[in-house]
Amino acid sequence: MDDSTLRGVYTIAPTPFEEDGSLDTGSLSTLTNFLIDLGIDGMTIIGVMGEASKLTESERDRIIAGVVEASNGRMPICVGTSHTGTDACVALSKRAEELGASSLMVAPSKLAKSTDEALRTHYLKVAEAVNIPVVVQDHPTSTGVSMSVDFIAAIADESPQCRFLKLEEEPSPRKTTQVLRANPNVKIFGGLGGNMLLEELRHGAMGTMTGFAYPDILKDIHTKYMAGDIDGATEAFYTYCPLIRFENQPGIGLSIRKQVYKRRGAIKTDRARLPCTPLDEETLADLNDLISRLGLE
Repeated sequence: MDDSTLRGVYTIAPTPFEEDGSLDTGSLSTLTNFLIDLGIDGMTIIGVMGEASKLTESERDRIIAGVVEASNGRMPICVGTSHTGTDACVALSKRAEELGASSLMVAPSKLAKSTDEALRTHYLKVAEAVNIPVVVQDHPTSTGVSMSVDFIAAIADESPQCRFLKLEEEPSPRKTTQVLRANPNVKIFGGLGGNMLLEELRHGAMGTMTGFAYPDILKDIHTKYMAGDIDGATEAFYTYCPLIRFENQPGIGLSIRKQVYKRRGAIKTDRARLPCTPLDEETLADLNDLISRLGLE
């Protein structure tokens, strides 16, 4: 199992659609090459940001195959394979690996929230079925499942494939410290739109895996921090905090990010599937003002 590239800044990418709601395979290639050109460390597809719950199995296969083909080995691809049922999650994970995924992102099954043993079984079954790393997603706001520090530490020891954690339980910096104290071998990605990136790095995170539509900004912050330029990383983070915060608004964050990616030429339309709706004129005006004031036009 090669996990040497699972680090740094991974962008959770949107799934591009045509105006009629069909899959936009051309923009899949454009978006992949856009992220490669920005120097992003990796790309995560078919997560919540990728509208995973609105995709058919056929569309999932087309997305994975299209992105893997476009990347052509130039950037590792992490694929979301979360499912309520363990057997279905295993099947999705095996299929993603067959199509060229470098790693998997797996949220806990909502049906396993009652016990750590149920969670343990879910993750071990997935890990045993594939030969690539499994990023454990800890985001109780979306899953309804709270993972204890003890569970995270234990599953990382029991299955080295599962020692990668996408930590999004708030306050994330504090839990980052707690997890690393319990098991220093856990490799932690932050998330939450980049809202706490600076603090997560201070507390020991190795990077971030999130959907912010200016991933090059997060990459710059991460690169400076890891090179020891803490002041430079801090200045960059606080400069762009207003945009990070604005993009991460519940309910409309996906629509904002698709609008930004469209403006940046990475995707053709900002279409999101229902029940998501287009941005209203007032929100667009707020976005225009923010981008202008930050000099990102």
